[in-house]
Amino acid sequence: MNVTQQILNGLVIGHSYALIAIGWTVLLGVAKLVNFAHGQMYMLGAFVTWSAISQFGLPYFLAIPTAMIVGVAVAFLMQRVMLGLTLKQDLVSIMIVTLGFGHVLHGAAGLIFGSTGKLLDTPFSLRDVYYEDLWFTHQDILIVVVTVLVFLMLKLALDRTTMGRYARMVAEDPDLARLDGIDVRKVYFGVFAFQGAAVALAAAMVAPRTPILTSMGFEEVIITFAVVVLGGIGSVWGSYVAGVALGMFTAFFGALVSPAYTTAAMFVVLLTLLVLRPGGLAVGPGGR
Repeated sequence: MNVTQQILNGLVIGHSYALIAIGWTVLLGVAKLVNFAHGQMYMLGAFVTWSAISQFGLPYFLAIPTAMIVGVAVAFLMQRVMLGLTLKQDLVSIMIVTLGFGHVLHGAAGLIFGSTGKLLDTPFSLRDVYYEDLWFTHQDILIVVVTVLVFLMLKLALDRTTMGRYARMVAEDPDLARLDGIDVRKVYFGVFAFQGAAVALAAAMVAPRTPILTSMGFEEVIITFAVVVLGGIGSVWGSYVAGVALGMFTAFFGALVSPAYTTAAMFVVLLTLLVLRPGGLAVGPGGR
């Protein structure tokens, strides 16, 4: 086994995990909500990116914002449907609605894009880099760079902007924030919009590494759940560290044991760590 290659693979996989999970991290940290349609939104973002490039001839860097706009539109629609449940914090009903919404997206994607898998080729995924006995692609480099930039920009936005301050206040106490004159509805819409854009961006970045299938959303939900819980509810840096750590674990476990059991092993690690450290790697209200 080439240890250096596995470290490189783990870094790429880990940054992919972190980027996929960041939208849910903020959603859970600010709005205290779980969106079980997250995986299907990822799947839709991947298909939209593929369609924009393959069917409409858009360059990759225009296909990415196209997918993000669609992601924001889907998130906005979802929040409009369940705004009342969000304000009442009716978590059970919200979980049921998001599960149903995910199935609707799954069915719609099958009707629009078909049931056969697609391959998303980009100018970066087609360019290989060989250095001695190491191999990676320009897409791998792009994933790492974009993930780091997204996390840094999010941290700055939460700490130094008015919207970030509002988000932290709503995360701490929505009723108190409302009394302070903050429009909690707009904050919730903003958080949902961010989640839709972030998961679509993640799909546009990560999907070139794997076939695009209508069934791909389930695994992304599992990964996101593991990253968010392990990193600490609402912790931005915790999610980043958890994503990279799980990526490393995935790479080495797949190389040493078998890729087929990676997800099961990931949950064994998650359960063990949560027994030892129930709060996760870090805890930060409002996505901090």
